[in-house]
Amino acid sequence: MSQAKYHFISGLPRSGSTLLAALLLQNPRFHAGMTSPVGALYTSMLHQFGAGTEFGPVITKPERKRLVRGLFDSYYAEHSDKNVVFDTNRMWTAHLPMLMDQFPGSKVIACVRNVAWIMDSIERKYAADPYEITRLFNDDSERATVYSRVETLAQRNRMVGYPWAALKSAFYSEHAASMLLIDYDLLAQAPQKVLPLIYDFIGAEPFEHNFHSIQYDAPEFDAPLGMRGLHKVRPAVSFEARDTILPPDLFQQYSQLSFWKDTAGSRANVITAKFIPTATGN
Repeated sequence: MSQAKYHFISGLPRSGSTLLAALLLQNPRFHAGMTSPVGALYTSMLHQFGAGTEFGPVITKPERKRLVRGLFDSYYAEHSDKNVVFDTNRMWTAHLPMLMDQFPGSKVIACVRNVAWIMDSIERKYAADPYEITRLFNDDSERATVYSRVETLAQRNRMVGYPWAALKSAFYSEHAASMLLIDYDLLAQAPQKVLPLIYDFIGAEPFEHNFHSIQYDAPEFDAPLGMRGLHKVRPAVSFEARDTILPPDLFQQYSQLSFWKDTAGSRANVITAKFIPTATGN
């Protein structure tokens, strides 16, 4: 069993999770990266020993727990020399009970962003290659217009809607105190202030990061999706103000979904514009 401490990166798409992983990877004591297959392997395993399956009656709960833990330790065996392993997956906020049972004291860093700007970012990637059919959409009716594309992405089982719903449920759950929400705009504008707060949250020793020399790209992952450059990180952390390419009504509609700005009823930690982690009830 690995001696590394596991933490998790989750949250919304196009909200800085790949940038955060690239920064954390600079620390030689850490391992981090883009979305790993561990989450998909975990759900596949659940389908193999869950209720109504052939093996469900013969695999005990302790055995199930060992099997799931084995996924993490086997996948990250080559990084056993690291003090901390960050596994990235947007589904983890939907599975906090398992994470907290497997890894007591682990933390989830959830990257968030105004949903309208998430939709804008994806639409820009789509429009950048008019000669490609991205696999984000199942058919021509879904990819027909900006309205159908955004509506499709917002569905509860799709790229934006699923992680948004998972994050919101986790935000108000009994395990919310294990989460730290980071807004993309804050990370991009002041990474030198945000990173120390993350280190403090996970209880790690400080590290001097280089915010002007970052390397991360995953063309072999992005190309099959028909969305080139989806996980390419710019060489320097920066915030670029721009006008949206969404119609005004769409932008207005999806700008209303930033539930994390109101921490009433939640014990989740949120990095605010003043860079002070706040948590209701703590």
